[in-house]
Amino acid sequence: MKNSVAVNLDDRLDDRSYTIEIAPDLLQKAGSYIKPLTQLDYVIIITDCVVGNLHLKTLTASLEKEGISPRIHIVQNGEHSKSLGTYNALVEDILEQGIERDSLIIAFGGGVIGDLAGFVSASLLRGLRFVQIPTTILSQVDSSVGGKTGINSASGKNLIGAFHQPVLVLSDISVLKTLPQREVLAGYAEIVKYGLIQDKDFFEWLESNGKDVIALNEDALMHAIGVSCQTKAGIVKEDEKENGKRALLNLGHTYGHAMESVGGYDGRILHGEGVSVGMVLAYKTAQIMDTATGQDTMRVIKHLKSIGLPTCPSEIDLPFEIGDLMMRMYKDKKVSGGRLTLILPTNIGDAYAAKDVRGADIESVWCSKLTDKV
Repeated sequence: MKNSVAVNLDDRLDDRSYTIEIAPDLLQKAGSYIKPLTQLDYVIIITDCVVGNLHLKTLTASLEKEGISPRIHIVQNGEHSKSLGTYNALVEDILEQGIERDSLIIAFGGGVIGDLAGFVSASLLRGLRFVQIPTTILSQVDSSVGGKTGINSASGKNLIGAFHQPVLVLSDISVLKTLPQREVLAGYAEIVKYGLIQDKDFFEWLESNGKDVIALNEDALMHAIGVSCQTKAGIVKEDEKENGKRALLNLGHTYGHAMESVGGYDGRILHGEGVSVGMVLAYKTAQIMDTATGQDTMRVIKHLKSIGLPTCPSEIDLPFEIGDLMMRMYKDKKVSGGRLTLILPTNIGDAYAAKDVRGADIESVWCSKLTDKV
């Protein structure tokens, strides 16, 4: 097994470049990575109650070994913490303790914590540096990389936020052993996405090795997380602020976000489950537009099902209504001039941004998949 994988975001990010370290047992060494990043004797840790109970002692011991005192802020676990209320409480607590421009924030948790803590970092004193220590597969392969931060509003997911790059990402694959299986599967959906948008060879590798990944085999995990981060890093280097190619990373997300919004982010549908269903719906949409084949669609469905991921809205225990879903999709960040942009496949390993998708076609895809399991 490889001891570690390092992915670098350099070149076009200039002074905002950073390294993504991927390895087992990184928490025990985190202090040695973080010590060179700060001249202060403290760091601010934002985490949730679940990660805190499982892993906070290991992280704080590593920091204290380097003479760094942790200031700990714990929020509730779950998507509902990506809210204005939680954000406001956090920034007020941090400000009350006292901070300065050189203060360093550590986002220690899954995608919710990374997005929330990243937005806190982006906005406090007009921008503090922060370190991502992601603790889920989903956050290690996606949300911790690329500098997107944000919180949700009643109108939709991630509608309030900023682009703010971390200074370091530490992805400890050992902590993934404490994840519930449902969270493991949800993270795997984002891994599949990278094969579908850009890397057919990787998707074929997943068809053969995906069950080893979700079984948390270290060799398979290191490869899958490393390839995913390398793919995303390459895209972010080309298009940091999502003016072009970076939009491809949203394959399945517009459909998925609409379903998450219906659920009120209460855990009945996880982000990766929404992405899994959303990718299938994207392939179905592409079939209607004659840009993808039914053969490719069925191949994707077969793989997702073999892993145990949902492929149809009817598999999600939520009261979906067509009009409500359409309204939520048209509140998405990718709406421009009143027109919705969808990321659609042309084949496995290639996708594009479609700006000419008819609302009637989107409705027909929702209608067929709300009632019929694939």
